[in-house]
Amino acid sequence: MHRFFSVILISVAILFSANSVIAADADSGAEQLRQFVRNSKTAEGDFVQQQLRAPKPNEPQDKGLKVVRQTQGRFVFQRPGRFIWETQKPYEQKLIADGKQLILWDKDLNQATFRPAGQALTSTPAAILFGETALDQHFDLIEGEDRLGMKWVALVPKKDPKAKNSNDLPYTKISVGMANGLPKALELIDGLGSVVLVTLDKIQLNVNLPANRFIFTPPTGAEVLRLN
Repeated sequence: MHRFFSVILISVAILFSANSVIAADADSGAEQLRQFVRNSKTAEGDFVQQQLRAPKPNEPQDKGLKVVRQTQGRFVFQRPGRFIWETQKPYEQKLIADGKQLILWDKDLNQATFRPAGQALTSTPAAILFGETALDQHFDLIEGEDRLGMKWVALVPKKDPKAKNSNDLPYTKISVGMANGLPKALELIDGLGSVVLVTLDKIQLNVNLPANRFIFTPPTGAEVLRLN
């Protein structure tokens, strides 16, 4: 998988879930996130995803992090285990989970890649937030600072003494920015200091979705790859 594939998995994992969630702005970020996960069934909206890096030595140091890549598009999701993350600019690509399979459709390559959803999502928060288990069962929620008009909360995976690897996630820090009961941003930082920032807009909760919304059939003539 390419073009932010692993990043998108984490992004759609963290950011969605709430019924008629109307959390007061005074509520902590952690409590807003818990309510959102607990109450949401479906959601759709817009996203912008940016890959950021610190300035190089020969670049101005007072400009902050620099955007090196940006994509934008639409998302839709239905608990448990179904979502579409559709990149519209600067290229067209869809990541689809239908509850059983994870499908990456690349229009430019005319290629669809299928893999079992469980295997592909097990090591990401998607397995938790798109499933039916409690958020606090798998993560410690740590309150962060108020920043950019949002209350930030860090998600720290709880250690499983039976697991061979205590942390399979590719990121050293996962933070969600909450405002008015909705996740508005997701910040991911890896061990090398690279930052991915996903911002959400025009979020609609608990929308009615047709039964075939998450069914994907590759166009005639497309290359189809099936990975076990």
